[in-house]
Amino acid sequence: MSFVHLGLVELDPQTVAALVASGEAVLVDVREDEEFAVERIPGSILRPMSDFELETWPSFPGRKVIISCLGGVRSAAIGRKLIGAGHPWAIHLKGGLNAWKDAGLPTEVGE
Repeated sequence: MSFVHLGLVELDPQTVAALVASGEAVLVDVREDEEFAVERIPGSILRPMSDFELETWPSFPGRKVIISCLGGVRSAAIGRKLIGAGHPWAIHLKGGLNAWKDAGLPTEVGE
């Protein structure tokens, strides 16, 4: 785990996979519809960055929200927006979907 910006937490793919599998966390993908349709992390929820609004950002009481994208840039940007809006911290998947696949973790393809 590393901290790249005050309050922004980066987690490696294995840690994210364990948190999601245990039910402790939900993975929110901020890529666009077309990207998500091609390939995604199983169980992830789509909330495109282009549609980001603080008022509609999902929350899951009792569970961590982990943000992901393709390479980690967009997820970090959304995390910084959340922190800037008053959230004390945000978590994102370091390296995004690319790191997830590099770690040998499963993905699913569009329907």
